[in-house]
Amino acid sequence: MKTILIHGSGQKAASWTKTVSYMKNSDDILCPELSSLLNGKEASYNNLYSSFTEYCNKIDGQIHLCGISLGGILALNYTLDFSDKVKTLVLIGTPHKIPKIMFAVQNVIFKFLPSSFFEKAAFDKKDTFALGNSMKNLDFTGKAQSIKCSTMIICGKKDSANIKSAYYFSENINNAKLEIIDDTGHIVNEESPKTLAKILDEYYDLSKSIG
Repeated sequence: MKTILIHGSGQKAASWTKTVSYMKNSDDILCPELSSLLNGKEASYNNLYSSFTEYCNKIDGQIHLCGISLGGILALNYTLDFSDKVKTLVLIGTPHKIPKIMFAVQNVIFKFLPSSFFEKAAFDKKDTFALGNSMKNLDFTGKAQSIKCSTMIICGKKDSANIKSAYYFSENINNAKLEIIDDTGHIVNEESPKTLAKILDEYYDLSKSIG
C-alpha cells in the first residue's frame, strides 16, 4: 500500500527527504511535487485539488495520506470526498479553516519579498499569490466529524497558528490520535524529521496490526 507525503506551500517535495530516510518501508512512499501536478494549469486551489485527485485516483488500492499545511488541506479534502480510498490520514500543522487576517498580513509581507525568496517554495511569487487568494474562503468546520478512517493529528508545540486546529481535529474526528511535538514549529518534517519518522512508523505499524 502506498503512502503519499504531501508538502506545504513553502516547501518542495525534497522537504520530506530527511523524514523518509528515517522511516521503514521507504520504497512504498511517494512525495509528489505539487507544482508539477498542475502540469501548466493556472495556480488555483481548485486546479491543484483536481490535479491531486487525479494523482491519487491513479494509484491502485487504498492509500495512506499524510500532509503538512497546504498538503494537509489537500489530504483532508480528498479524504472527505473519497473516504473509501483512504486507509489512514495524517494531518500536520493543518488549519481547519483559513485564518483570513493572518493570510492578509502574510500577503502584504510577500509583496515586499524578492522573487528569489520563493525559490525554495512550492510555487513562484506570482503563483503563490494566486493560490493563496483562491484559498481564503476554505473552511472545513463541521466536516471533520464525517471522517471515518484512522486519523492522526500532529503539530509542533511552537506552531501557534495551527495548534488550535490540531485540538479541533482531535476533538471532532472520531478516535483521532494527537501528537504535539516539543521544541518544534510549523515545518515539522524539516525541524524534527527523526521524531516525525518514529511517530509515523509506529502509527502505520499499528494500523497494519488492526487491519
